[in-house]
Amino acid sequence: MRPRRTAEQWHALIAQQRESGLPAKAFCQQHDLGYISFCNWRKRLMDHGSADNAESDDAGFVDVSSLMGSAQTGGTGWHIVLSLGNGVELRLSQNG
Repeated sequence: MRPRRTAEQWHALIAQQRESGLPAKAFCQQHDLGYISFCNWRKRLMDHGSADNAESDDAGFVDVSSLMGSAQTGGTGWHIVLSLGNGVELRLSQNG
């Protein structure tokens, strides 16, 4: 039987998995973790904003509000390109 872990312990394990570069399933096998439990905790912690948003499986977040503000106050505008994978890009722009 596997030990029960606290939210803090799961948070540390999720961060460790991301830093390892291993897929979640392989990490769980290597560390004798239940894969379904790992995924459930990862989702739960991300829903509450307490898991890291970096790396591997999940998209990172970028605050672009400063770009929007400069365009509205007479700046040069902004141009954002999001690479979604497989050659797909989403382009957003506004002239200043």
